[in-house]
Amino acid sequence: MPVHHRMLASRPGYAVALAAIENDTLARKTGRAPARREVVTIPVVVHVVYRTDEQNIGQEQIDSQIEILNQDFRKTNADAGKVPAVWKGLVADAQIEFKPADKDPQGKATTGVVRKKTTRDSFGADDMVKSAAQGGADAWPADRYLNVWVCELAGFLGYAQFPGGPPETDGVVILHSAFGSTGTAAAPYDLGRTATHEIGHWLNLRHIWGDDETGCSGTDYVDDTPNQGGHNRGLPAFPKVSCDNGPDGDMFMNYMDYTEDAGCYMFTKGQVARMDACLAGPRASFVDTAAHEKARTGVRAKVTKKV
Repeated sequence: MPVHHRMLASRPGYAVALAAIENDTLARKTGRAPARREVVTIPVVVHVVYRTDEQNIGQEQIDSQIEILNQDFRKTNADAGKVPAVWKGLVADAQIEFKPADKDPQGKATTGVVRKKTTRDSFGADDMVKSAAQGGADAWPADRYLNVWVCELAGFLGYAQFPGGPPETDGVVILHSAFGSTGTAAAPYDLGRTATHEIGHWLNLRHIWGDDETGCSGTDYVDDTPNQGGHNRGLPAFPKVSCDNGPDGDMFMNYMDYTEDAGCYMFTKGQVARMDACLAGPRASFVDTAAHEKARTGVRAKVTKKV
């Protein structure tokens, strides 16, 4: 949210874009548009920005994070069964998958990983990691790739940019020791859920408590997530009541809370509808790209079969 507030203060066009996106999201919700049935696959480029050998994370760690994202966004994560009975009917498959980019912006083959050595000890939430001129790595085109920067961060796990911001800083930033489930990943943030949370923001999800701390009057713009008083940390016990939301209390096992990795394991139907609206609106280029690739592959298959 500090990144969001900084952009609101420094970029007048950002507030206008956010308002337009929210209006479009509301229109799609009230218009009861049919749910998307096709799985959207999003190409990912991981910019590994490192000073030490330890920070230069290995391919296995990157692969583990991609696998976790695919499990979490497709509701195939093993811990989904831990959702309390009262909310089991709300757990949803977002029908979004992620894959390492196989073509770079120039059309050349790539592993989807960029490695950049830096002289900086760490980065903050000021987007310097997203600029080669400031010791980081430049973004790939944000309408074709989800940019993920992995680096040493100064005192926090990660941050994201909501849709509507400038393309040169679009994407998410993750602390290397909170990325994936192997390598430098360190408990209690060693199950890859920081990236799941931040990519939720990239797809226009807000924090489940509505970012008013304990005010009980904020909103995440989703109807099926209970109002709650502030974020949760650690591993809360169910039920945890706040804001007069008993008897069931906070949905602290939602990916958009701040619980430890082992304590969050669900998106709701309402959150998925909001991500759908994002993919139909400001992130529509990823759906268009997926549809084009499917059509191209289909044509190739038909030609091959005919021959």
